[in-house]
Amino acid sequence: MSLRYRFPRTHRLLRPAEFKTVFDSTAIKVGEQHFLLLTRPNGLDHARLGLVIAKKKVRLSVDRNQIKRHVRDSFRLNQHELPAVDMIFMARQELATVPAEVLRQALKNAWRRLQRKAASTPDSGSAQTSP
Repeated sequence: MSLRYRFPRTHRLLRPAEFKTVFDSTAIKVGEQHFLLLTRPNGLDHARLGLVIAKKKVRLSVDRNQIKRHVRDSFRLNQHELPAVDMIFMARQELATVPAEVLRQALKNAWRRLQRKAASTPDSGSAQTSP
C-alpha cells in the first residue's frame, strides 16, 4: 500500500463558511496545554485542517508561520490515521515559547487522543451534512 504524504487544497479548510460550520457544531474537542483542536465529522473520506493562530496569542509573524509549518507537517504525516473530520487548530497563550520538539510531541498526542475520542463517539463516523 502506497501512502501519499501530501497536503493538497482538498485537505484544508479554506472558506469562512467551513470554519463557521466547525465552530458552530463542534463534536469533539481535544485540548492540550498550548492549543485546542475543534472537530466535527465531514462526510468525506479524509480529514481536513484549518488553522487559527491569532496575533493576540502569538505576537510575531515569524513565530505564527513557524507554528503553522509544524502543524501542517504533523497533520500531513498523520492524516492517514485520522478520522474523517474537519478540524481547527487554535493557538493558546504562550504557544510561541514552546520548543518545536515539544510541539511535535503534543501534536502527536493530540492526534492519538482524537482517534480514540472519534472511535468512542457514535456520531463521528457517520456522514453529516448541514445546510
